[in-house]
Amino acid sequence: MTAVQEAQERPRGARLPRSARREQLLGAAQEVFVAQGYHAAAMDDIADRAGVSKPVLYQHFPGKLELYLALLDKHCDALVESTREALTTTTDNKLRVAATMEAYFNYVSSESGAFRLVFESDLTNEPAVRERVERAADASATLVSQVIAEDTDLPDAESKLLAVGVCGLAQITARYWLSQNLEIPRDAAVKLVASLAWRGLKGFPMHPGEGPADGAAE
Repeated sequence: MTAVQEAQERPRGARLPRSARREQLLGAAQEVFVAQGYHAAAMDDIADRAGVSKPVLYQHFPGKLELYLALLDKHCDALVESTREALTTTTDNKLRVAATMEAYFNYVSSESGAFRLVFESDLTNEPAVRERVERAADASATLVSQVIAEDTDLPDAESKLLAVGVCGLAQITARYWLSQNLEIPRDAAVKLVASLAWRGLKGFPMHPGEGPADGAAE
């Protein structure tokens, strides 16, 4: 049961610990923003969804933008953390590529639809929003680039460019797969895209003068 569902079972105005109330409000706001977008969403809608009065909502968030940014911080952090976890689950580079692709597909296919706040926001003209989205994308790419640089000894700039390509491939294909309702199971889609990425990356030698990375002959 979500925080919003729990709140809806309580009498309107029932008191919650501050941290629990904040999470409940964020959950309600997420549902409204995902469904309506930032511009069409109203604080009244969010308060109604949360089952609280608008003054209670304003006690926690001074305005709609602050509420949106709090959600954006949460889900940008989740994207970066999922990328970090994918890269640390194994030391096998082929499996690291697959895990990174899987992290993006899982992120995009979550029932919450929260990825839309990060990748499909209707508020990217707002500097604070754009900065957070770009920072998350850069942080994820930096994590990937560090692995590439360590294993290939490519210069940092080249490693970063490759990493941006890997993350971009993961994000764009995952969103396309979701939007088209393709008759491809998620695991199969992940495997297909990971194979594409690995075929490109495995051609780089582990270190200058050495042969292709492990699995290059596969």
